[in-house]
Amino acid sequence: MKALLLTASSRLEYVDFPEPRPADDEVLVRIHACGICGSDIHGWDGSTGRRHPPLIMGHEASGEVAAAGPRVTGWRKGDRVTFDSTISCGACRFCATGAVNLCENRRVVGVAPKEFRQHGAFAEYLAIPARILYRLPDSLPYDEAAMVEPVSIAVHAVKRTPIAPGATAVVIGSGMIGLLVIQALRWAGATRVIAVDLADSRLELARRLGATHTINSGSADAAAEVARLTDGLGADLAFEVVGFGPTLNLALGVLKRGGSCVLVGNLAPRTQDFPLQAVVTKELTLLGSCASAGEYPLCLDLISRRVIDVRPMIETVAPLADGATWFERLSAKDGGRYMKVILTPG
Repeated sequence: MKALLLTASSRLEYVDFPEPRPADDEVLVRIHACGICGSDIHGWDGSTGRRHPPLIMGHEASGEVAAAGPRVTGWRKGDRVTFDSTISCGACRFCATGAVNLCENRRVVGVAPKEFRQHGAFAEYLAIPARILYRLPDSLPYDEAAMVEPVSIAVHAVKRTPIAPGATAVVIGSGMIGLLVIQALRWAGATRVIAVDLADSRLELARRLGATHTINSGSADAAAEVARLTDGLGADLAFEVVGFGPTLNLALGVLKRGGSCVLVGNLAPRTQDFPLQAVVTKELTLLGSCASAGEYPLCLDLISRRVIDVRPMIETVAPLADGATWFERLSAKDGGRYMKVILTPG
């Protein structure tokens, strides 16, 4: 089969690669679409240390069943599917409670840290456990279905804390995940959703997708503006989707006393400047949010009904053979102007 192989830091090659054979409990999926995630870019350049070559990356994908192992039931050749990016074991204490994102033995598709190597979906075929497979709605195109993984991250984050009627939520960062969080918040019942970003173009898109207010934090005091919009009270909720010290502090700074902050972004592993006293004296609640935990069926329904519209975020659909060129573009200084690029094998 053809595959896009990471052969060295910042080097991708379109190569012939052995076609995987499904194990007894696995399904062989013929990949039709796979999105380039920001984590793939940071893995490609070696900055995360979680994608050691040689590796086939890619975890935001959809396709059709090509074959199944002898212990697999309920799936047949030609079924249109997607799959969780987390390969949970299905047997540990966390999996038993449905918290598959916290699986003690979790592996991630298209990732190779020191502990494991799991080839991904920038290829014509991928073998994965049938237990993480999900059926696509008939009306959902493959490119939109490939967006279910980032949508599930947003929906899981929003579900981490109750959304009270009339709630005001601030979303720090209007990249793809931020835009999906905005839509998920409106679905969950938030009345006022305030988007904060440095790029006016992204804030304009945030408005189109459901933000009631937007703030450019490069030209305005975002915390002061949120205070003004809430009559000096502050927001009920904040969602930090960048993962950087200053944006974390901003997310905490816009909250009312007793407010909650959901941490989704993970750009920097540590932050040195944490406002401990403010968190304690304002009695703020901080919630981490990791991947998703069984939200795929819900998210596929939300996408297919356009409750969450992923179409404005799909920048282009390109052949897998052009993948190396797109990684170069997305990693360039102006790469942030692109949203989602979908690669299609064949």
